[in-house]
Amino acid sequence: MLSAADLTQLILAAFPDAAVEIQDRTGMQDHYQVLVRSAHFQSVGLMDRHRLVYAAVDPALKDGRLHAIEIKTELPN
Repeated sequence: MLSAADLTQLILAAFPDAAVEIQDRTGMQDHYQVLVRSAHFQSVGLMDRHRLVYAAVDPALKDGRLHAIEIKTELPN
């Protein structure tokens, strides 16, 4: 299991400027929906944005704390 706070920290380590919104999809702390807003995504295509977020959470995916993640990315307003 991975708390929303721990997941946020993984994402912020890769995107320090990000605003991160997380929703636990099942209540089991292993399936999350995340929205990451970061200026880092400027001039980065959608698939590459998702790859960057996956790379940030990869340790939790590999060790089994995180089973599934739905990613949305945006630029800051």
